[in-house]
Amino acid sequence: MSATEKQNQSHVTEFILLGFGDLPVLQVPLFLLFLVIYMVTMTGNILILVLVVANQHLHTPMYLFLSDLSCLETCYSSTILPKLLASFLTGNRSISYSSCMAQFFVFAFLVGVECYLLAVMSYDRYLAVCKPLHYITLMNHKLCIALAAGAWVSGFTVSFVITLLMSQMVYCDCREIDHFFCVFTPVIKCSCSDTFLTEAVTSLMSATCTMLPFLFTVASYVLIIITILRIPSATGRQKAFSTCSSHLILVTVFYTTLSLVYMLPKTYSFTAFNKLFSVFYTVVTPMVNPLIYTLRNKEVRGALRKEVQAFMGLYK
Repeated sequence: MSATEKQNQSHVTEFILLGFGDLPVLQVPLFLLFLVIYMVTMTGNILILVLVVANQHLHTPMYLFLSDLSCLETCYSSTILPKLLASFLTGNRSISYSSCMAQFFVFAFLVGVECYLLAVMSYDRYLAVCKPLHYITLMNHKLCIALAAGAWVSGFTVSFVITLLMSQMVYCDCREIDHFFCVFTPVIKCSCSDTFLTEAVTSLMSATCTMLPFLFTVASYVLIIITILRIPSATGRQKAFSTCSSHLILVTVFYTTLSLVYMLPKTYSFTAFNKLFSVFYTVVTPMVNPLIYTLRNKEVRGALRKEVQAFMGLYK
């Protein structure tokens, strides 16, 4: 490749997100479906944030991490869904090069934070169930802030390095990204550079960002389950399990869909399945998370009931 050709190819101005373009009949129904999901996601997660801030009883480590998660899910959905909704409405599926890199950066950043944050929350539940007498001492305010900040910094670092490597690559005339948002594998398929280093670094950093937190989470829950099984009374076991059941459901849904996406073969025949499972962990999971915590958590339901009663009282 000559220097002139390389320079011309590296100045890609936009990509085309193919998304669900092969289903033109479903564009309107999909727009309405994703619009409802986006509205429910934003309402649910913002409601969790407001409840945690407004209610003194929720100023505990568990709800500090939950408010972090809700903030993350709000940003997460807003990174992907507005562009997707606009493409359904206008039919314009193009995205500028800089916007694509920015979208990938924020997406990878927030996925990394979520993996670490779920691990931190599992550690919090481990201390609550396995070390109840020392919980307040061990999980103090400074440690909560440090763990939450560590999750955000770690996610940012991983995403920054991967995005920096991607932005240094040369992109060819093939500008179609067979996905509904800018994600790693479909984007680098448009590159005519040697992708070995970028893929190797991405695989390594992705493993530290997903596998390590996942293994830590699994180990925490193994210890939690062992401790619960040792509780003599059925009531005690049920009470102990209820303290971590919401988080366990959340972890299961997130990692199941995430693993399905990245374990599927990267071939054309599996592209539709990849998109489908990507919808679950990028669109559905952020909507489900606040529903899980509000429907299964007595303290959150109580705080919500109290705030609704106070709000209604203002208009009596």
